[in-house]
Amino acid sequence: MLVPKYISWFRDIGLGDRLKVGGKGGSLGELQRAGISVPPGFVVRTEAFEDLIDELERRSPLRARIEPLAADDLQQIAAVSRELRARIEEAPLPADLKLEIRDAYGRLGGSAPVPAIAVRSSATTEDAADASFAGLQDTYLWVMQADSVLRKIQSCWASLYSLESLSYRLRHGIAESTVAMAVVVQTMVDARTAGVMFTRSPISGDRSVITIEGAWGLGSALVSGEVTPDHWVVAKITGEISVRDISDKAIRHAPSANGGVEVLAVEESLRREPCLSDQELDSLRTVGRQIERHYGRPQDIEWAIDRHSQQILLLQSRPETVWSNKDHQVAADARVSDPLQHVMKIFGGRR
Repeated sequence: MLVPKYISWFRDIGLGDRLKVGGKGGSLGELQRAGISVPPGFVVRTEAFEDLIDELERRSPLRARIEPLAADDLQQIAAVSRELRARIEEAPLPADLKLEIRDAYGRLGGSAPVPAIAVRSSATTEDAADASFAGLQDTYLWVMQADSVLRKIQSCWASLYSLESLSYRLRHGIAESTVAMAVVVQTMVDARTAGVMFTRSPISGDRSVITIEGAWGLGSALVSGEVTPDHWVVAKITGEISVRDISDKAIRHAPSANGGVEVLAVEESLRREPCLSDQELDSLRTVGRQIERHYGRPQDIEWAIDRHSQQILLLQSRPETVWSNKDHQVAADARVSDPLQHVMKIFGGRR
């Protein structure tokens, strides 16, 4: 059996491996370790990305092209982005890396034909507890055949230098030397229903509830904003449903026979029907509580229900950042104000 240099399977990694497998890869490994059902897959580690970038740097500067850019000069950032993305996508891959990826890809199918694959960017700086740049890099769904997987992996690497990603890093002062890209290669879920779940209300910050949103088909329809999802608010402990908002879901994303995703009309009989049963809502609540306990903080979770097995599968879990950052700021403000309050008490509250 080929001993991998660039590949790690989910079962062998966790959040502690973020610098080598990125935020998404580390999270998927951590979920599997915690006993949560995730679609099988592996990660092309950051060493593969770094080796390619080093080879390109030997020919001409790459990361140094970014450092002089002004964060507000979008025209120049866009020009550099086009240049760097083209260099990465056109670079020849090392033979040993291609061999490893082909071998791992073949093993995803076991004794059966290899299923369709999702190729997902996993930057080392995404899905952190204090900031997130998830969504700035590329993801490719329903990829078929090994050659296509290899091309999409390079495209994911190149997307680290997209206009959006470069602008984000320049605005936040993130050094290019600290940024690297791993890539998740994961079996696709032919989803009957997919969506997101927050183990804290994204509206009010209430930690006693779980908010669940879902729609028919693949989750890409919801993420892209092409469909308004069904929306529920469920009590975290009792399971009582306090909000039940069922939308008119006119379209769904479905796998295309030739690879990729196509947009289909939802059958008239299903458009205004809830995409989740109350039993499935309760199962998601249970899984959400399990994941939050494992991580010790509120989570933002992506999930899907397999069309054939009806099994709930977790696609991603990342720290909830909006309300957690507000809590952190409130706590920091309280610590700063405490000495002043102490002095005021001594002097009878006079300023």
